[in-house]
Amino acid sequence: MKLDVYFVDAFTDKVFSGNPAAVIFSDIDDENLMQKIAFENNLSETAFVNTNKDINHIRWFSPIKEVDLCGHATLASAFIYFNYINKGEDKVSFMSASGELSVRKIDDLYELDFPKDNIKKIDMMDEVEDSIGVRPIETYIGDINLFAILDNEETLKSLNPNFSKLINLDGQGLIVSSQSNKYDFVSRYFCPKFGIDEDPVTGSAHTTLIPYWSDKLNSADMLAKQVSERGGVLHCKNQDTRVLIGGKAVLYMKGEIEVN
Repeated sequence: MKLDVYFVDAFTDKVFSGNPAAVIFSDIDDENLMQKIAFENNLSETAFVNTNKDINHIRWFSPIKEVDLCGHATLASAFIYFNYINKGEDKVSFMSASGELSVRKIDDLYELDFPKDNIKKIDMMDEVEDSIGVRPIETYIGDINLFAILDNEETLKSLNPNFSKLINLDGQGLIVSSQSNKYDFVSRYFCPKFGIDEDPVTGSAHTTLIPYWSDKLNSADMLAKQVSERGGVLHCKNQDTRVLIGGKAVLYMKGEIEVN
């Protein structure tokens, strides 16, 4: 079996920045094989898109397990779809474990239409402080992740989490965020439970971040940056039940996987 594979840097227009994802368009349905390929790729996510049905089906695998929602690998999949699979289209829909997701191509921007997270305030202040070494202002739990607000951007950038403690926190991972002077807000995302100590740019985390900051800043349109080492910029829009997350993408590599 031979499979075309694309490596795409998402939420950036320059290689070696943003968040890299592998994208494979194929009709394979073997979960064990998909997981082995994702482990071999060793990126935060590998997206598998099956186009042989009425609607494209997308699945995402981290190096160690399947995930229910992934923004950057969906953006990367749409980038490949528009530029290599169906060049005449400017909108594509994917069916996923999190329902139907769509992506629009607007010039060189790819805009994800994702479901909004449901968050509730909880008291995990002590546990988060013990894991990241800084006491948050507020803590929340969403459908997927734990979420903590910090007092300023410099504190956020200088975090050095204890991952052996962080892995025991509630939720899939921990989103940390603060306001910013240059952007409307900044964030980082830690997910050691899925083999990703720090994710470079996390589209799915912005299903939590966008409604929170939209309410705090009284603005539906915002510009955000995830301030990991690689970094990435996200164009954010808050809607009634959905969020729009826009970003650019660039191809790093196209190759071929051989499975005997």
